[in-house]
Amino acid sequence: MSTSDRPELGLGISAETLAPGEMIEGTYEGARVLLARVGDGFFAVGGECTHYGAPLCEGLLRGTTVLCPWHHARFDVVSGRATSPPALSALQRYRVSVEGGRVRVLGPVASPRESRRPARHPDSVVIVGAGAAGALAAETLRDEGFEGRVTLLESEPNGPIDRPNLSKDYLAGHAPEEWIPLRSDEFYEERGIELRVGKRVDRIDAKAKTLCLAGGEKVGWDALLLATGATPVRLPVPGTDLSHVFTLRSLRDARAIIEAAERSRKVVVVGASFIGLEVAAALRARKLDVHVVAPESTPMERILGPDLGVFIRELHEEHGVHFHLGQKLQAVGRDHVTLSDGSPVAGELVVVGAGVRPETQLAEAAGIACDRGVLVDEYLQTSAPGVWAAGDLARWPDPWTGELVRVEHWVLAERLGKAAARNILGAAEPFRAVPFFWSRHYDTSVHYVGSGIGWDEIDSIGEPRQGRGAVLFRRGGRVLAVASVGDPKVSLEAELVLESGDPEAMNEWERQLRAAA
Repeated sequence: MSTSDRPELGLGISAETLAPGEMIEGTYEGARVLLARVGDGFFAVGGECTHYGAPLCEGLLRGTTVLCPWHHARFDVVSGRATSPPALSALQRYRVSVEGGRVRVLGPVASPRESRRPARHPDSVVIVGAGAAGALAAETLRDEGFEGRVTLLESEPNGPIDRPNLSKDYLAGHAPEEWIPLRSDEFYEERGIELRVGKRVDRIDAKAKTLCLAGGEKVGWDALLLATGATPVRLPVPGTDLSHVFTLRSLRDARAIIEAAERSRKVVVVGASFIGLEVAAALRARKLDVHVVAPESTPMERILGPDLGVFIRELHEEHGVHFHLGQKLQAVGRDHVTLSDGSPVAGELVVVGAGVRPETQLAEAAGIACDRGVLVDEYLQTSAPGVWAAGDLARWPDPWTGELVRVEHWVLAERLGKAAARNILGAAEPFRAVPFFWSRHYDTSVHYVGSGIGWDEIDSIGEPRQGRGAVLFRRGGRVLAVASVGDPKVSLEAELVLESGDPEAMNEWERQLRAAA
């Protein structure tokens, strides 16, 4: 909707314009405003998601919750509060009047102060790892009214950052570094969160409730959250220890790749995963000659299926990326790599995206149960009393499949961190959020909801190979996950249906999706 097409809500619109459950975008004194009708009530909030500025009117309204079309953040339209990541900040609220059959926005109003008292109040909470899960956990503790000591320990030299941006706009040169921190240092100071960067934890004593930092300092805790995430896989290939070979996980990694890219013409990306192909797209934006090496015949076919895999490959080829599929990396030289068939590929810069492994060493050494991740129950508590785990290293019981899963998604890690913090404070809420991630390739985004690990059947609806459609991943006839491109509402609807846990609701949604295709 263009600016001229948006109604000026200060002048009012007919109440009949919106049926219950509908919303419209308008303006108030130049600001974009979302007006929603819930039952017989009308509510107005800021019209742009506080995460990346997506137009909320293109999302979904369910009850009092509006879902962002881009990255699935959720807001309450009554209070404006951000109820689910990746949005961290609330929407601006507006006063609304309904008189004579007309609805008018009267102006901005402050959100009511919420006074919360947690059911449990530990003396101190220590969080190891300031990634997505750790950062959201620290914020949530304060949001939930916790007044005790909160310590956030991070081994990297910087505080919490917007990691997905590292392989997207920041690496491409479209986003300044000022966009990368999730919060300012002042934010943590004002909230009373002790952020300690460059602090590596060497040992945990779960019985004594202490941990030891590198250098010997001991830190005590009443509740501990492990959020150490995962580390990139290092390939056992000759030459991968050379100075022009990089992995991408941290801000430090991204800076190093950017610096190397500025003095390079040709780059080899090892791995056709999401991270690998996002790096390829970002470096093509910097006008580098990009070659992708991967063992599979179709990029990401195991995750997305053949139709979307072909679509992604062709999309990259249209932008000048060269693929060497069905090939493994045999060796890395100073100005080239050698493939498994013996052929050389020139490259002064090599970026390896061969997956990650969960950082379980601390937990294992402390006697905490681990199996391909740190094992947690439905409340995200580990086998050690008073110790929780969240993020990429946690393996939790998925309510949809009934299996233990570990998923490396940014938004999911934030939701895990938020849930763990609430349960540390006694909420006793089982974690039931549905995994979600997005991957951006040039001007195209792929949305994926659910956990399709081990699918044995896929259905394509619409035309995924043309960038318009969805792919359903099944096991034993049951839908486990949905990938979509071209229509963000498909993934929003799929998330809500999967979240409901109702197979019949999924069947009905699928019937409607097929009818609309």
